[in-house]
Amino acid sequence: MDEFSFINKYLKPLAVNFQGSLNLSDDAAVFSPPPGCELVITKDAITEGVHFLGSESPSLIAAKALRVNLSDLASMGATPLCYFMALVLPRTTSEQWLKKFAAGLGATQAEFSIALAGGDTTANDGKLSISITAIGTVPQGTALKRSGARTGDDIYVSGTLGDSAIGLELLTSSPSPFQGEGRGDGSNFINRYLTPQPRIELGIKLRTVANACMDISDGLAQDLSHICTASNVGATIYTDKLPTTNIQKALTGGDDYELLFTASPEKKSQIEELSKSLQLPLTRIGEITAGNNIKILDSSGTEIKLSKKGFKHF
Repeated sequence: MDEFSFINKYLKPLAVNFQGSLNLSDDAAVFSPPPGCELVITKDAITEGVHFLGSESPSLIAAKALRVNLSDLASMGATPLCYFMALVLPRTTSEQWLKKFAAGLGATQAEFSIALAGGDTTANDGKLSISITAIGTVPQGTALKRSGARTGDDIYVSGTLGDSAIGLELLTSSPSPFQGEGRGDGSNFINRYLTPQPRIELGIKLRTVANACMDISDGLAQDLSHICTASNVGATIYTDKLPTTNIQKALTGGDDYELLFTASPEKKSQIEELSKSLQLPLTRIGEITAGNNIKILDSSGTEIKLSKKGFKHF
């Protein structure tokens, strides 16, 4: 199947619900943000052998590529609008693979109310690579940022941490080849790695609650340092408060795509109600402090020193 047949048969149907895509028939999309809103724009790329194994089903690969970008929109409190995709395919890619890939995009689009707006496709002699630019909207002046944390803020995380890192370990340590979305008692961990859950609804609700926010993609310790640097503050984390089955993986494992946010102590009851309404754990794990140091304390109050804070691409 050639490039234009792929676009016409499998990608154009993914753009029909977004008028600005111009049915993928022009050189670029044309659209305006809704009245009173600003655009939130993010870009993430995933590459075979780094962000996914390559043996997963094409639908899972497509879903992950879009979901990790949606997680960035969630961290800014944005409502998804549209996305652009650059797809670099191995020359040996079959039409059946492309069909399943497009189906994975379509299912994820439907779940999060987002549409394809444009992009590019090409082929090479190397590995699969997918780059997505996702666009969302927020009411003017309400975007969540990393730079708003204040001394005395409580630090919260959504969901559970470390599950994805455990899932990757299960997938790569097994002697048998990858066979599906999960297997055995570790299926929940495996699914957390294969199918991240962007916290879109939570991010939108946090616009009026959180002072600072970001998603956890490279490990809690490393990502918290980004909030502290941007806000010129320090932090204390209590490992016995972490919602995890493995403290080390929660701190440094990465690929969680949960939200890490700070809020004033006065917001505690509001956050508890939000947790109930979303049926999503929101756990207080520490507090923002003066200075620039991050302390990680165990259950006895002893500081833990990490040799590695999280994942780095290079």
